[in-house]
Amino acid sequence: MNRTEARELAVRLCYEISAKECSYEDVLSQMFSREYFDSLAQEDVLYSSYPDEKQKDYITTLVKGIGEHSAELDGYVAKYAKGWQFARISRTALAVMKTCMYETMYMPEIPRRAAVNEAVELAKKYDAPETVAFVNGVLGSFVREELAAL
Repeated sequence: MNRTEARELAVRLCYEISAKECSYEDVLSQMFSREYFDSLAQEDVLYSSYPDEKQKDYITTLVKGIGEHSAELDGYVAKYAKGWQFARISRTALAVMKTCMYETMYMPEIPRRAAVNEAVELAKKYDAPETVAFVNGVLGSFVREELAAL
């Protein structure tokens, strides 16, 4: 599993937390159960290789951080979602944007440009073209306006 796949897994876990309204602790515990992870491998190629310790730490940091900063990240999405009502934003797009925002704010070892590019690529994989443009616009504005001083 590479960093891109680990990021995608984190996005999926954030989506799951939102959809099921459960805790990030429960979702992480279940995901890293080897038996559960292996059972998903037959359904989806993303689960074909179990994450090593470094990847598990990265996924855990992302999911836990997004869970702990969810209200803050939602606020940034709402602030930059010009012309979109927050309730209209798909859970997938929201998970993608929150992942990118968390990485750019709290994980300085992740290059901002890489985080944004990866987020847009994930949006392309899961959402319609107009949503991809929306995600790109929100993240671009967020990075320019919120992170310019950093």
